[in-house]
Amino acid sequence: MDSRIIKLIQKYETSGPRYTSYPPAPVFKPEFTSTQYQSEILQVEKQPDGNNVSLYFHIPFCDSLCYFCGCTTMITRNREHLDEYLVHLKKEINLLAPLLNEERNIVQLHWGGGTPTFLSPAQIRNLGTHIMGAFQYEVDAEISVEVDPRELTFNHLHALRDVGFNRISLGVQDFNPKVQRAVNRNQSEFITRQAIAWSRELGFSSLNVDLIYGLPLQTIESFSETLDKLIEISPERVAVYNFAYVPWLKKQQKLIHAEDLPSPETKLGILALTIDKLTDAGYVYIGMDHFAKPDDELTIAQKSKTLSRNFQGYSTRAGSDLYGLGMSSISHFGTTYAQNAKTLDAYYQAIGDGEFATHVGYKMTKDDVIRKHVIMKLMCDLSLQKHEVDSRFGITFDDYFASSLLKLDSLIENGLLIATPDALIITNDGRLFLRNIAMCFDAYLSEKPKTQSLYSKTV
Repeated sequence: MDSRIIKLIQKYETSGPRYTSYPPAPVFKPEFTSTQYQSEILQVEKQPDGNNVSLYFHIPFCDSLCYFCGCTTMITRNREHLDEYLVHLKKEINLLAPLLNEERNIVQLHWGGGTPTFLSPAQIRNLGTHIMGAFQYEVDAEISVEVDPRELTFNHLHALRDVGFNRISLGVQDFNPKVQRAVNRNQSEFITRQAIAWSRELGFSSLNVDLIYGLPLQTIESFSETLDKLIEISPERVAVYNFAYVPWLKKQQKLIHAEDLPSPETKLGILALTIDKLTDAGYVYIGMDHFAKPDDELTIAQKSKTLSRNFQGYSTRAGSDLYGLGMSSISHFGTTYAQNAKTLDAYYQAIGDGEFATHVGYKMTKDDVIRKHVIMKLMCDLSLQKHEVDSRFGITFDDYFASSLLKLDSLIENGLLIATPDALIITNDGRLFLRNIAMCFDAYLSEKPKTQSLYSKTV
């Protein structure tokens, strides 16, 4: 990465959404009820030519607190909590399944957390069997799970394979023991490699590894060693996230010693090193923080313009309706967003009463739909054709987005975006600035600039 790009990163560094949804989640409203959620499901599911379906299950439990974590989690060593949670999760499944159109199949299923492998092998089989029996699946459905190698056993992975899981995402963050201790995630290289060896032995078809840069005590040299080990492991996909240090939003991050965080210059050096090393090793830079091998479905989907984004990040199954189950899960189907209750008590109360646990939600306007389409095209396809947008929505792109196009001028001048009379094309350098480019089309940021404090740094 040359000095020009580093200067541009310094220039455009700001806070903004990751655009796993548009509008972003802070726009969701508490007036959106569980009754409205069910009504919206029925409206979407009665359409004769509807989308396929993706399912997300949130398993919020962990037995220790990672100081960097921004997820909705419950820290406990009491396994009895799991039995109660699974009872309610099954009840929620039984509420949802009868509402879905029988002609639509599940094309994606994902367990996230928390730590899904906090469940015992028997609990994995029990829940997995219930899920598999409640829905219909495509033969090539992508069934993935997030795994924490700590306290993982071969039997956990065997149970996941027994109930259909074919993809695995492994949290590593950093191989350096000093960095691990600084964020309270002690995970030896041995147990990480052991988990990977087990997953390959059991026939998981794809391995994703998560790293984080910007953690305390990281240096360019130490992260270079982590990248060397990652490249040797050779996962199909790699996600290298920028650590979002937001202690005003995530209280556990106050346990991190701020003075141990790498300087902005060091973070930029780590980012530059990461891109260079992974691309030199043959990975394709998808954009933002994602890399994939040339023959991976993620890379193929981007080339064929079927890549999309949802609350798990980049997805190969564009256009699927997503239903989220479990505490804090988010659904997006048709023009509806809905998020479940964020506490166990509220979630249990609603599900126990035979109702969906909707906490907040949002019904998109026509303007939201148009802007979401544009933002997702840029973030996934790295380009858009104005005439396609005009034809789809009955607008004149340059008139409708006149104010947005003005905001793109400096990005164009700096070689991050190419504008032609009928197209916007993101350059190779512009892949680093996808969030900045997308923000130019975000109506909510322009109306409420203070909301940017809710988000992480864009680069």
